[in-house]
Amino acid sequence: MPTEPRADGEVRAKEEPRWLTDEEQEAWRAYVRLAKLLFRQLDRDLHPYGLSTNDYEILVELSEAHELRLRMTELADLTAQSRSRLSHQITRMEAKGLVRRDACDGDKRGMFAVLTPRGMATLKRVAPPHVESVRRHFIDRLTPVQLSILKDASQPVLRQLRKIRERD
Repeated sequence: MPTEPRADGEVRAKEEPRWLTDEEQEAWRAYVRLAKLLFRQLDRDLHPYGLSTNDYEILVELSEAHELRLRMTELADLTAQSRSRLSHQITRMEAKGLVRRDACDGDKRGMFAVLTPRGMATLKRVAPPHVESVRRHFIDRLTPVQLSILKDASQPVLRQLRKIRERD
C-alpha cells in the first residue's frame, strides 16, 4: 500500500480513492458537459452585445445592490471570482463605461464597483434577449419538477463550497 507524509511528518498508509460508480461517473460528466456547453452558448448569445456572462453577472449584481454599488471583495464573493480576476474584469468593464470604481470612505485599500448609467442602460437593453437565451437553452428544457429537484440537489453542494470559500 502506498504511503504519504502527514503534516506532522509521520508517514501513514495512503487510502485508495473512492472511485466513482458508473452511475456517479455518468452524472458527473453530464453535469460538467452541461455547465460548459450552456455557459459557452450563453456567452455566444451575449457576444453581439459586447458582453460575456461574467460581465452580465456583474451588471446584475450591481443593479440589485444598494446604491448600485458593492465592495470589490463582496462582488468577488457573489460572482465566485478571485479578487485578482474580478479586478481585471472590472478594468475591462470600466474601459467600456459600464462600471467605475470608487474609494471606500475610511478604508484606504477598499474599493467599490459602481454601476454607471451606461451600464444600467446596457443591462436593460440586454436583459430581455439574455433571459430568452436562458429560457430557450435551459429553463424550457426541464419540467417544473426537474427544476425543483435540480435546485434542491444543488443546495448541499453550494453550502459546502461556500464554507470552503469563506475559509480561503
